[in-house]
Amino acid sequence: MILRMTLKIKYLLLLCVFVLSTPLTLMAQDKQFTLHDLIPGGKTYSRFVPENRSQLQWVGDDMYIYVEKDIVRGAQPKHYPEIRVSLTGLNQALQAAGLDTVARMPNFSVPYKGQWILAFTQKQHRIHYDMEQGKVVADYPLDKKWNNYEFCPANSYLAFTEGNNIKILSPYNQQGIVTRETKEGIVCGQAVHQREFGISKGLFWSPEGSALAFYRMDESMVTDYPIVNIDARCAKAEPVKYPMAGMKSHEVTVGVYNLSTGNTVWLQTGTPKEKYLTNIAWSPDEKSIYIAELNREQNEMHLVRYSALTGEKEADLFTETNEHYVEPQQPVLFLPGDPQKFIWQSQRDGYNHLYLYDTTGKLLKQLTKGEWVVSRVIGFDAKGENLFLTSTQPHVLSSFSYGTPMNVNGWKLNLKKGTMQLLTRSAGLESVHNLSVSPSGKYAIDSYDAPEIPRKIDIVQTKDGKVIENLLTAKDPYEGYAMPEIEAGVIKAADGMTDLHYRLVKPVGLDESKKYPTIVYVYGGPHSQLVTGGWLNGVRGWDIYMAQRGYVVFTVDNRGTSNRGFAFESVIHRNLGVNEMADQMKGVEFLQSLPYVDADRIGVHGWSYGGFMTTNLMLTHPDVFKVGVAGGPVIDWSNYEIMYGERYMDRPQDNPEGYKNANLKLKAGNLKGHLLQIHGDIDPVVVWQHSLGFLRACVNADTYPDYFVYPRHQHNVIGKDRPHLYEKITRYFDDYLK
Repeated sequence: MILRMTLKIKYLLLLCVFVLSTPLTLMAQDKQFTLHDLIPGGKTYSRFVPENRSQLQWVGDDMYIYVEKDIVRGAQPKHYPEIRVSLTGLNQALQAAGLDTVARMPNFSVPYKGQWILAFTQKQHRIHYDMEQGKVVADYPLDKKWNNYEFCPANSYLAFTEGNNIKILSPYNQQGIVTRETKEGIVCGQAVHQREFGISKGLFWSPEGSALAFYRMDESMVTDYPIVNIDARCAKAEPVKYPMAGMKSHEVTVGVYNLSTGNTVWLQTGTPKEKYLTNIAWSPDEKSIYIAELNREQNEMHLVRYSALTGEKEADLFTETNEHYVEPQQPVLFLPGDPQKFIWQSQRDGYNHLYLYDTTGKLLKQLTKGEWVVSRVIGFDAKGENLFLTSTQPHVLSSFSYGTPMNVNGWKLNLKKGTMQLLTRSAGLESVHNLSVSPSGKYAIDSYDAPEIPRKIDIVQTKDGKVIENLLTAKDPYEGYAMPEIEAGVIKAADGMTDLHYRLVKPVGLDESKKYPTIVYVYGGPHSQLVTGGWLNGVRGWDIYMAQRGYVVFTVDNRGTSNRGFAFESVIHRNLGVNEMADQMKGVEFLQSLPYVDADRIGVHGWSYGGFMTTNLMLTHPDVFKVGVAGGPVIDWSNYEIMYGERYMDRPQDNPEGYKNANLKLKAGNLKGHLLQIHGDIDPVVVWQHSLGFLRACVNADTYPDYFVYPRHQHNVIGKDRPHLYEKITRYFDDYLK
């Protein structure tokens, strides 16, 4: 059964009483997009992005600020936003401090909770500007060789890396050296484990700033992978460390640097050395460090507490196991005012939920429960009585009994009572909300979009979810242009039971008596969701452009993608591509049932995991897909990195059949249609070896794909070259599918 929820995006001509106005209306409705209008990096792209409140954030005591042209405006909720900082005033303050002026308002952060100080970087200076005093109150001279900055609000120190070592800078601009590594392959203070497991940094200040924890990674045993820089007069190798599945991985330890003594202790994490040390968190009293330790097989996780003073293991608090994999993503979160309790996020019951523990490792209670996922934990109110979060929990009026990723709302969780209160009700059943809670917890900025709402920003009271102020209702940036009809709905997966969400973009001016070429746009892998309850159901600009050119564009989130629970995602374990393709073919069956879809002209396009899916679909179903464009494709999972690859496929030596079935080089002889593969020549994620190896396999199999390389681009083609990429893709479909 197919459940269709049609969203009419097509703009209908209004009948005008004045005849003379009719030609103007028709002309406005016939306006056509260019790729530069719809693709990031395009010359006119910024005109077609929904209006926003730039740099909207909380500062001081429940005051919000945002940048409007060359002015910073701010106000308490329910008050008119006044000018708080002008460009002229900021430049006067910079000149008074002996610093260079700025041509436009810089990007600010708010480093101190409850204070009116803005931080920004300008010409190798980190500058703190006091809005109340109207002057610069701190200036940190920086160096071009420094990276990975981590600021500590408690002591106003700045930690950073220089090369592979760590230094600190005091508020008086005195430098301190934390590490003095000289051995090649030793890296300190940077994100480790290929940035998996939620890892985004390598420096961790203690709450009061007395100590700095940091990662130390020894990757000397990891094979170098050659990246070639062609910009040099003579091309030169710039190798990176790239641990491939089943091979030797790097070894990570955690150090704790004491600011008062200058000494470093090392946490005694023990053996095996190839385990993953993830989600580092300090205890509120700065005496302990909590780490989620994961074995290399990624099926057993231990939450361990270490002494920050001696490095000794204090307690193995609890263990999580799963026959597929365990993937910790967030560190422990301590309750304000109750340092003996913390919240842990886990998928142990099949969905990402919150659990309350004490520091002995005793489970006190499960805080959230249901067939839906907690998508983000935002923070507490001032008293620590309530926790704010977003989740896919179904609305009481929803037609779905389970959590649907089409609807992401904000909630307030009372930690004592365990009750959940909906805070975001203004957009209806289908919408995607992002909350920012004020320092007191009394108010929240609710920025959201929905299928027919480009963007709306409200201030809500957290006591009852009442909207007390609207900060922005964005106009439709596509108004006046010929737009397609977009349909969002549900089909059944290949298992015959599971609902899959799809998005169908119909050709502009659809005539159902005609047959149209169709493109399936796919990603299909973990940590992805393409069909949303956001504006136009998450449609991409290129989808609209192709609909304008007479194509049907279809997307379905198959099993293996995110926000539907662990069973939905982990069905791909050890057999990447199998269930994903089966679900995509159910999408094709749906397309073939539509009278206006030409079943003889179906193409497919995707990037990264979507490039793997595109190539796989072209080779596994060569009589269905006539044209494919695969960008940055994974071809052989044994050539992919350890952390991601082994989570979903185990090691090649432990799962030879799974790796064989997913090795697309072995299917190269099946190619019948037109397949274009695209790759960046310095891709450090899906290394160039993947697509080059596939080309070699095609030569051996006597098949003939097409190929295009973007020099000096990494895993994605970004910036001003991105419109060129999509022009290349468009031309390929026009040449062989239209």
